[in-house]
Amino acid sequence: MRYDTQATPAIPLRPLGSPPQDPSRALFSEATLSAYHQGMQRCVDQVRRTLDHHRRPTSGVAPDELQPLIDAIDLDSPLETLDAGLDELQRLYLDHAVHFHDPHYVAHLNCPITLPSVLAEAIATPLNTAVETWDQSAGATLIEQKLIDWVGARIGLGDAADGVFTSGGTQSNLMALMIARDHACAAVADHPGNRHHGLPDNFRELRILASDVSHFSVQKAAALMGLGYDAVIPVPTDAERRMDVEALGAILAECERDGLKPFALVATAGTTDFGSIDPLSALASICQSRGLWLHVDAAYGGGLLLSRRYRHWLAGIEQADSVGVDFHKTFFQPVSCSACLVRERDHLQYVTHYADYLNPRDQAETGTPDLVNKSLQTTRRFDALKLWMTLRIQGAEALGHYLETVIGLTRETYRMLSAREAFDVLMPPALSTLLFRYAPAGIEEEARIEALNRKIRQILSRRGEAVVAATRVDGRLYLKFTLLNPLTRAEDLARLLDRIAEHGDALAAESLTALPPAHPSVPESP
Repeated sequence: MRYDTQATPAIPLRPLGSPPQDPSRALFSEATLSAYHQGMQRCVDQVRRTLDHHRRPTSGVAPDELQPLIDAIDLDSPLETLDAGLDELQRLYLDHAVHFHDPHYVAHLNCPITLPSVLAEAIATPLNTAVETWDQSAGATLIEQKLIDWVGARIGLGDAADGVFTSGGTQSNLMALMIARDHACAAVADHPGNRHHGLPDNFRELRILASDVSHFSVQKAAALMGLGYDAVIPVPTDAERRMDVEALGAILAECERDGLKPFALVATAGTTDFGSIDPLSALASICQSRGLWLHVDAAYGGGLLLSRRYRHWLAGIEQADSVGVDFHKTFFQPVSCSACLVRERDHLQYVTHYADYLNPRDQAETGTPDLVNKSLQTTRRFDALKLWMTLRIQGAEALGHYLETVIGLTRETYRMLSAREAFDVLMPPALSTLLFRYAPAGIEEEARIEALNRKIRQILSRRGEAVVAATRVDGRLYLKFTLLNPLTRAEDLARLLDRIAEHGDALAAESLTALPPAHPSVPESP
């Protein structure tokens, strides 16, 4: 739909008739501040009108419906005015955008975001600060470093800790495991180090240990590091989906017997599907006794660092060698906003490379704080400003309260689910996820239960009623609620459960022969 611009004059992206190559009229600078101000107001108004007309979390559009509209765009023919661009964007994107703040969006680890963080983007983007070196960022460098020190103190890593902002948990896990690998290989006799000479001769014996419900990025990291998926040994979990300490001990004994060399253990503080938190203190003791690097993937559960009520769930995280935290999950920040921290700042040398044109060695030796010296990335946005603005305006305690609210909501929803006979609930919640399925009395065939739940999810999405995730556990398909919205009420989720039951009852009452066959895999949460 095209929203009325109230007859305001169209804002040219450049003055009509002026040379398109004239940078003084087309690029952001003092000369274009007036057009910038007007244009930003138009964009804000467009978002406001979109949200004013928003009535559901998704439009339900299918890829084959939207693709022709995209295909029809000629990117070599500019639209000339901002209004024309916004009208087109409304049709292609805004009309179909998924609204994470809607109470019936309960699919993945997407959160509503703080207002100060949104305003921070409005500051950081036009200035286009790049934080890789001091001479490109100045105060932005110190703001990011201050936040890293603050998070390190919240974790309890000690005065020697350091880190850097990253794009997300996948990059944090890769960075931490690369550092752990290179640190382990540096101790190999007669091996001059990985950076210049590659992996040692016995690299095929290297192993990473992680629970069998850890994030898939651990396997991706192993592949990117030249070790391969098979280098990751999955450790069984207990009934609460936490790493089983006894099973870990048995696996370590097997590795020793078989001549394999584990160098790192990944403990998860908030698994994607279950929200489960591995027994961090016990795992830290094992790692210390065996000389293993302990990395804690706290991408999901890191927000507990701000909670007065639940901070103790992360007991033991302070003993980690490295920690990954996603601020764009349980710190309620826009994507992307994450960090990887290490206990010993000297270990960041494994990702350091000096380039004469950018961050020469003598610059580092004189104390210039070039953040590229400790990052896998070179060019990076000033993502730290979002978290900084949130903390300075709203405060850490508010963020901790938001997370406590959704944890309470999750527990209340679990009680509602457990009280309904038509729902099979897998387990009590550990953090803010719930796994369940519609399984009414009288239907026992697993294939039919799966078909019902797939169809229920499909109907909810297609009609724009809700966005619900799904995953597989022990071969069975489950629907999944991931709750990260402190504005969602128990009544909102009660209504959603009613709709799920209504759709399920209607489907169960009719022949299911028309249902599509089971898909071989169900996409999991990122």
